[in-house]
Amino acid sequence: MTSQKLSRRTFVKTVASGLPMACIAPGVFVNTARAADKPRSPNERLKIGSIGMRYQGSVIADKAQEYGDIVAIADVDREIAEKARKQFGGKATLFEDYREMLEKADIDVVTIGAPDHWHTKMLIDACQAGKDVYCEKPLTLTVDEGKILNKVVKETKAVVQVGTWQRSDHRFRQAVEMVHDGRIGNLKKVTVTLSKNKTSGSFKPEPVPSVLNWDLWQGQTPDVPYIKERCHYTFRWWYEYSGGQMTDWGAHHIDIAQWGAGMQDSGPVDIEGTATFPNVKNGYNVAIDYHLKARYANGVILEVNDTGRTGVMFEGDRGRIFVNRGTIAGKPVEDLAKRPLPREAFKIYGHDNLSRPPRMGKLDAIVNHMGNFFDCIQSRETPISSVENQHRSVTVCHIGNISQRLGRKLTWDPQQEQFVGDAEANTWLKREQRAGYEIKDT
Repeated sequence: MTSQKLSRRTFVKTVASGLPMACIAPGVFVNTARAADKPRSPNERLKIGSIGMRYQGSVIADKAQEYGDIVAIADVDREIAEKARKQFGGKATLFEDYREMLEKADIDVVTIGAPDHWHTKMLIDACQAGKDVYCEKPLTLTVDEGKILNKVVKETKAVVQVGTWQRSDHRFRQAVEMVHDGRIGNLKKVTVTLSKNKTSGSFKPEPVPSVLNWDLWQGQTPDVPYIKERCHYTFRWWYEYSGGQMTDWGAHHIDIAQWGAGMQDSGPVDIEGTATFPNVKNGYNVAIDYHLKARYANGVILEVNDTGRTGVMFEGDRGRIFVNRGTIAGKPVEDLAKRPLPREAFKIYGHDNLSRPPRMGKLDAIVNHMGNFFDCIQSRETPISSVENQHRSVTVCHIGNISQRLGRKLTWDPQQEQFVGDAEANTWLKREQRAGYEIKDT
């Protein structure tokens, strides 16, 4: 047994039997048996545990069940958990605490659709428990979380797909491939247009609903009185839990910008953000109006606006391409009729499954995004939205928010992943975490 690598199923059975390679303590996992170099059979029906089952969590679980069975569900809201169990056949075992699910449930794969401030810890715990993981975006709450997460994924050799599904949308992929193929000449500038952040308040504290574990929902964030607008979808408009549109739509569009600029494994060298902020007690605290400008070592300029047509504009010295969730446009796109760029000629990702038809739009693109994840579970290749490239993309979102909140231009070292000559700014690369929910460096 010690001379051969164990299968994932054998690992789970070994953990269940209580042998030493099981959990060291509740919520702490070690992975000593991942069969990282052994492809899985495409006919093997996997067992899936799904965490966080409000809208997006149920969407990704639905797409995952083509490849496996939802046998366990974890959600801190009992009402949402019970609704999800009914949606997925009524047989899944329910858990309030996902850590108990990782310890007790016989699962191979985890999907994570929880709020942003939970993504990194849940993903680390799942990887260390020997699972492959599909995790929603944005990948992290801070830059330092991403650095820790990168190390864990490399150590455990988990297959992790991040839910930036625009990489699997044919329009966005085609736009990026065309930029890399020189269809607009030398890339000079990328303009990303996002939506406005929500503004509202003052909200009144209320009794915690009986179906909700509010303490567990808060996780690493400060313990505060329950306000319903802090919870579920509207958590996005509080810096405690997210980063507003900069880390919501920005995690998608800025990722496409970096991919097109050939900077998905790096980052800008300086960044300047401006913003105005609300001053409302117990109200949303993300920026009211915001703008961002970043410069890369290759000379490309990234500009982020909150007004205009939402999408990504690539501008080169011989043309430009605009792409969003409904359109891909520009003279180079029109020229495809005379000079095609077929999928077979795509070069920027090496593990495409061309048997899957090209798809566009959120729900259809997630079909292919999830398919790529399960293809990679079988082959042990790196998915199209890897932890490494998504850490780099959301880092731009994070340092952009930091520049806006500090109100000054910042110099960034993408190799060291820290600000240059600005000790105060570097303190913003991590946050204090509540006891019991810390994300610890390995």
